[in-house]
Amino acid sequence: MRLAILPLFLTACTTAPAPEAHEPPRRIVSLNLCADQQLLALADDDQIAGLTRLSRDPAMSAGAKRAAHLPIIDATAEDLLAIRPDLVLSDAGFPAPALAALPDTPFRTVPLNWVSRYDDIVAQLRQVGDAIGHRDRADALVARMDAALARIDKAAGRGQVAADYQRRGYLTGSGTLVDELMGRVGLVNLATRLGKPALSQLSLEEMVAAHPDLLLRSESPQVIDRGTELLAHPAIADLARVDLPQAWTVCGGPAYVLAAERLADAVRSAASHRQKPARMPA
Repeated sequence: MRLAILPLFLTACTTAPAPEAHEPPRRIVSLNLCADQQLLALADDDQIAGLTRLSRDPAMSAGAKRAAHLPIIDATAEDLLAIRPDLVLSDAGFPAPALAALPDTPFRTVPLNWVSRYDDIVAQLRQVGDAIGHRDRADALVARMDAALARIDKAAGRGQVAADYQRRGYLTGSGTLVDELMGRVGLVNLATRLGKPALSQLSLEEMVAAHPDLLLRSESPQVIDRGTELLAHPAIADLARVDLPQAWTVCGGPAYVLAAERLADAVRSAASHRQKPARMPA
């Protein structure tokens, strides 16, 4: 019944004032978590008219702290018609139901592709920067990210094998941000070595047999359900681990640098630990 009123709202929206061509948009709405991250990195607070609810979840959103005081929407067609945004950031691969309900969308929409490489992150930051009137801000952010990544030792891992092993035995493979992060610090992805796709499952027995040098962990080390029991099993308790928050890798954005730095630090720490001489008994 609610969608029955959409034609009435559409008439009102098409007559809403829009910024002049040379002015940046003033009412920007994001319809997915990854678009949230781009806006939180580049837009002014008063430009943001709506973010998704996940933007405030620290387990999923690297910009959760800033998002806490910004508008949140349910991303429905009614929300869009009420806000009358002059720019909507959406997912290019999975059109939002709100937009699908408005076939003659009166809003300017910028669909964002899924990114799986750093170069894609850079291109998307500049794309969003252009769209919201802050290309200079995007370029400055990219320059800082490039500089931070340049300081990371690309050979730190020295070919050691790492596994991004998650709840229920899911393993992250090639063609993903995590896979590229591993390569950036000189690690070899266990999933790639085993010929696994971007996402697969590996049993505990297979993980024990593979015995990687490093386990990446995005979950809390606490066992909270059956899905996390596997990660705390004694059979893999001796493997070196690094906490890599999911909020840093679930979307391609500025947090990629934080993930790369954390991973490089973990590799150095593991190497230092292995090189320490054993203490002789007194």
